[in-house]
Amino acid sequence: MYSKEWNAPQYLECNTAARARYMSDSERKVVYILNLARKNPQLFCETVVKPLAYDKTSSYYLSLVETMSKMEPLGILYPDSGCYASAHCHAYSTGITGYTGHERQTAECRKVQRYNGECCDYGTDKPLDIILELLTDEDVPSLGHRQICLGDRYTGIGTSIQPHKQYSHVAVIDVVITRK
Repeated sequence: MYSKEWNAPQYLECNTAARARYMSDSERKVVYILNLARKNPQLFCETVVKPLAYDKTSSYYLSLVETMSKMEPLGILYPDSGCYASAHCHAYSTGITGYTGHERQTAECRKVQRYNGECCDYGTDKPLDIILELLTDEDVPSLGHRQICLGDRYTGIGTSIQPHKQYSHVAVIDVVITRK
């Protein structure tokens, strides 16, 4: 992957969405990459964030490096079909209209809404870019996306990447607390 160190057997368990056929390959990769960041934050920071981040002078980048360098490992996330249905409906419906935000725009999406935390990323369909943008959380003072991606209480995940009328693509990640 990004370093030979990631080939170690203990990182195979991070590919929890490998059999989640309701997700596309790219959507499964989002889960895998996020799980790698959670499983070994320091290694992810050294081998992925530092070499691949876009603006290494940004205060958001610098705070991400500081956070990940000090973090304890987190539990990995497991695919949740309800979260996927929620993320997919939201990504698809907002993509058609060009809407940006978290408010469900259709009755159908409100019915399948399932998340305790949600991240929306606009402009790319590349899994690594999606995760790096959400972790960096540039120009989001609350760092809400980073807090969700690196939240220790979440266990279930669903993600959907869809075309977006205004920004080319939208990625929605919905996470839930399913067990302790």
